[in-house]
Amino acid sequence: MFSKDASKARAVLVAAPVAALALVLAGCSTGSAGSVSSEGGGSDKVAAIIKGLDNPFFQAMEDGINDTAEADGVDVTVQAAADIGDTTGQADKLTTLAGQDYGCFVVNPISGTNLVQALAPVAAAGKTVVNIDNPIDADAAEAAGIDVATYIGTDNEAAGGKAGDFILESIPAGSEVAVIGGIAGDVTSAARVDGFRAAVDGSVDIVQEEAADWKREVALTKATDILAANPDVAAFFAANDDMGLGIVKAVENAGRTGEIVVVSVDGNQDALQSVADGGLSATVAQYPYAIGSLGVQACEVVAAGETLPENVESPTALVTADVAQEAMDAFPQPFEPFENPLADLLG
Repeated sequence: MFSKDASKARAVLVAAPVAALALVLAGCSTGSAGSVSSEGGGSDKVAAIIKGLDNPFFQAMEDGINDTAEADGVDVTVQAAADIGDTTGQADKLTTLAGQDYGCFVVNPISGTNLVQALAPVAAAGKTVVNIDNPIDADAAEAAGIDVATYIGTDNEAAGGKAGDFILESIPAGSEVAVIGGIAGDVTSAARVDGFRAAVDGSVDIVQEEAADWKREVALTKATDILAANPDVAAFFAANDDMGLGIVKAVENAGRTGEIVVVSVDGNQDALQSVADGGLSATVAQYPYAIGSLGVQACEVVAAGETLPENVESPTALVTADVAQEAMDAFPQPFEPFENPLADLLG
């Protein structure tokens, strides 16, 4: 179990200066701090392997991991891919950590399969695998004998659906819409796009869909080409904020700011500011800081001898101009209430 200092980490997620934030992630425990271990792992150390820190989303995730570990007295090591496409490098970092004395592994894979081989010896040693943000492919995990203790992340289809609902409210029925996804074949991107398409199905005309590799400059180029080919486009959906901001620049370059609705997913600080300034029309904020913090808490739950839920859904919220300042004031915490299912398990 953990000391009462553990309550500080869970309080970090609720320390936003928004009085309405009733999220109760707090919970005090007794005993010695820093005693994270997993069944068969026998170690008090946590290893976290996340995506590239070239993206502010994963910078915030790293902060959530480190802040929670520091407040809870957990010994954590964080390794990140060189960039958001560095599948091999990320796997190599995990392979190095897998041979060391860590009892719980928090993994945020770039793809559904790129960490599977490296996780096989972790699972064989009976150590806990906590999967955050991007799901490990279930079939590949089963074939490699990997038992994922829990998945913590956004309901990406629901996030895409929230963006679709907003766009439907913002443009006339039958309008032309374009979609820009992340890396082709990526599970997260596909889920967001699928959720968006389901929400707008039959109500708008999706004239073009492109992949922009999660990158702002690629999305700028793609959106510029889409606008040239489809001058009547009334809205864009982007699967992340970085691409959304690239689209905003393309719209600005075309002299059409204020005419075209642009909605993305993530809720990073640049995107929140863009919404406040009238660039992005909205962003569906998810909370990577909370995801990272929940990952560490999941390791704590296992150490406490409790059983983790199969899935933990992290919070999302639609941020429009009228609540953008509120969202910025609360950042990196949620500005809307969220009930943490791990809090009771940590007692």
